[in-house]
Amino acid sequence: MNDTLLLELGTEELPPTALAGLVAAFADGVEGGLGAAGIEHGVVTPLASPRRLAVSIADVSERAPDQTIDRLGPAVAAAFDGQGEPTKAAEGFARSCGVTVNELEQRDTDKGPRLAFTGTQAGQTLGELLPDVVAESLRRLPIPKRMRWADREDSFVRPVHWLVALHGPTVVPLTLFGIESGRVTRGHRFHHPDTITLAHADDYAAKLAEPGRVLVDMAARRAQVHQQVIAAARTLGGEALIEEALLDEVCALVEWPCAVAGRFDERYLVLPREVLVATMQSHQRYFPVADADGALLPGFVTVANIDSTDPARVVAGNERVVRPRLADALFFWEQDLARGLDHYAGGLDRVTFQRELGSMADKVARVASIAEGLAGELGVPTVPVARACALAKADLLSDMVGEFPELQGIMGGYYARHSGEAPAVAEALPAQYAPRQAGAPIAATPVGRVLALADKLDSLAGVFATGQRPSGVKDPFGLRRAALGVLRTVIEGELDLDLPAVLADAVARQPLDCDRQAVTNDLLVFHSERLRAYYLDQAVDPSVFDSVAALGLGRPLDFDRRIRAVQGFVHADAAVALCGAHKRIRNILKNETPAGEINATLIDEPAENDLAGALDALRDDIADRARGGDYAGALARLAELQAPVDRFFEEVLVMSDDTAVRDNRLALLGALDGLCRSVADISRLTPAEVAA
Repeated sequence: MNDTLLLELGTEELPPTALAGLVAAFADGVEGGLGAAGIEHGVVTPLASPRRLAVSIADVSERAPDQTIDRLGPAVAAAFDGQGEPTKAAEGFARSCGVTVNELEQRDTDKGPRLAFTGTQAGQTLGELLPDVVAESLRRLPIPKRMRWADREDSFVRPVHWLVALHGPTVVPLTLFGIESGRVTRGHRFHHPDTITLAHADDYAAKLAEPGRVLVDMAARRAQVHQQVIAAARTLGGEALIEEALLDEVCALVEWPCAVAGRFDERYLVLPREVLVATMQSHQRYFPVADADGALLPGFVTVANIDSTDPARVVAGNERVVRPRLADALFFWEQDLARGLDHYAGGLDRVTFQRELGSMADKVARVASIAEGLAGELGVPTVPVARACALAKADLLSDMVGEFPELQGIMGGYYARHSGEAPAVAEALPAQYAPRQAGAPIAATPVGRVLALADKLDSLAGVFATGQRPSGVKDPFGLRRAALGVLRTVIEGELDLDLPAVLADAVARQPLDCDRQAVTNDLLVFHSERLRAYYLDQAVDPSVFDSVAALGLGRPLDFDRRIRAVQGFVHADAAVALCGAHKRIRNILKNETPAGEINATLIDEPAENDLAGALDALRDDIADRARGGDYAGALARLAELQAPVDRFFEEVLVMSDDTAVRDNRLALLGALDGLCRSVADISRLTPAEVAA
């Protein structure tokens, strides 16, 4: 009989930022285990709250289907001795099949007669399968750090206190962490600390909601938090600033959400917006409130995990908690302004950047020298670049960044403006970390872009020179993000830079004895890998990337323009045929080296003459367009060669017995090969992918 399967692990409070991932992995693991065992089922619903991981699966069969078994055993000659008695091999095979030797059959095979067994194996029941399925799904959960409790040897993300396993109305016997499964769950820690007995798996969500006062459906709970926060903010005359990550975290912190609005003293509004937001969001899990123009109001919304009979006390408590946080932030702000960035910059020589690469002051000096070269090449004024480099890391020693590390660079920009630095300098300080995350914008100003590039190039070159390159999922220095930031800044900022040259320059400035050319080459490969991911994220066909990458990664901006042109070219009618022809040309030339120029007197076939004429008419124009960066135009002209190329391969034998004629035809193909690689290596395009 099919019915709903409910599994619930009751725990102590789970880590909020991990909750969604844990329950999703738990549900996927159970679903996968049931599927592998052949258990039919319907919709899978992950359910979770701070004190539980659960999954409800509809229409779960009570047993797996029977299986037909057809097994071959040992050869008959090895199965019986000279007296016709079964050997240990025969007895062992029969025992593994659950029958006697007399019940086995003899079957002719291409390797001679062998013992065989055909039968039906009854499908396992849900009760027989479930213990292993659940244990395996729990073992595979993405838990960064497990813990033990009491005297138990097994471990989990948090101590487990109860276990529910129901198939419809029936308890499925299951033991985990020394706890036997049952039908008893628990409600809200304060609103309903008593146990709740479930008569049926389908009662779970409703019984937890009332009387349990637990909204176990995360999506529904998140929606309720969202609605309540919006409504509470409007009581303050504003709109809540709702960050999705904070909404997810708050949803994972509460079982019965109750949003309330609070206020703080208006004098704290002198603080930079980012400081106020960080204080409320990062430290307190509060939602800031803004007016219609986006300016912050002296208020916040917090979500309690209890429906208090005296909401005013809840509000007062939260206001009392946030007040000293804001007071500290105001003190840090005033102290930092009084000292200034130059004061903090003077202390960078006492801060280690990396043991082998020296102090933060050493890094600043290297960044400044890299930035000077970049500024000269890009035509950016060197005076603001030099000043921005000198102040770039100063705010790391400020009191405010010490309290809010995520505000590095941002606070430097504020302090620079307050001390009268040039706007270009103040704008560059926060821009040095751009893009701060995937999809975030690159630095918006020329000085900011130079500083952002120089800072990332120095970190990449220095860490690669020390041999501490990213490995697997480990990337403690954020080098993958840095490399992508370099590429995005160059491409999206339309900066015509020679990447191998700027990487070599950055490596040359590192204070280490290393094979600098090898480090530069490794960095170039590393950037090429990041560039591939960058284009795949934009749905650029992999073969399109490979066709351009085959020519080498020199200037990323030029690389991008080639990618865009080839991406458009693959949809042209001539693309499939032409790239197929180029593959054929590359295969022919793989073992042949064209020698000399094309000799018109040796051309004796009409199709050969047509191709030579087309090449002669188009070659200079295609080359000129490619040199001038008109890659789309060059490919469009190249497409005009499709018809004469097709006819040439249909009618002309390249490898003629006449050596002079053969060499001339190879020279003709060599010229065509050069044109087919003037924008990208067309032979790398995959016709099937292009056609799709």
